[in-house]
Amino acid sequence: MSGNTFGRVLRLTTYGESHGAGIGGVLDGCPAGLPLSEAEMQRDLDLRKPGQGPTATKRKESDTVRILSGIFEGRTTGTPIAFYIANEDQRSRDYGNLAEVFRPGHADWGFFQKFQGLRDYRGGGRSSGRETAARVAAGAVARLLLATHGIGVEAAAVELGGIAVPPAEREFSEAFSRP
Repeated sequence: MSGNTFGRVLRLTTYGESHGAGIGGVLDGCPAGLPLSEAEMQRDLDLRKPGQGPTATKRKESDTVRILSGIFEGRTTGTPIAFYIANEDQRSRDYGNLAEVFRPGHADWGFFQKFQGLRDYRGGGRSSGRETAARVAAGAVARLLLATHGIGVEAAAVELGGIAVPPAEREFSEAFSRP
């Protein structure tokens, strides 16, 4: 991770760690006048909320977003949109035995090298899947902005662990109505 900001026209800077007080972001470059509410962002966050299936983390988080700035009377102001999502179910003590161990498949070693021997081993720190909540919240804003230009976005996991969804069953229009 070379930085915490990505994008050019619409720029997102994320902050926070998996086991810190919370996570969030600052989204800059959104024009004034776009209708936006916490409920709109929450709709997308509820789709990625942890603990919703057998392959998901067992961590229970409401992922409740709070918009801190950039919205007035239900519309974007053209200034940076700052938002915050509190961490509610972190069990840092569960990671105590990993303080001196670098886990394969995690960013432990990379962070150790990048930050001169400092790393947050509790749940992966900045490289935790928890950080994706900030990206989803910002993505909700980007989706609304793109819709004003007639652009829609569809995405899905079509393979997990070597098990693929057959192409004939990849019907995105029904995705939200399936159990």
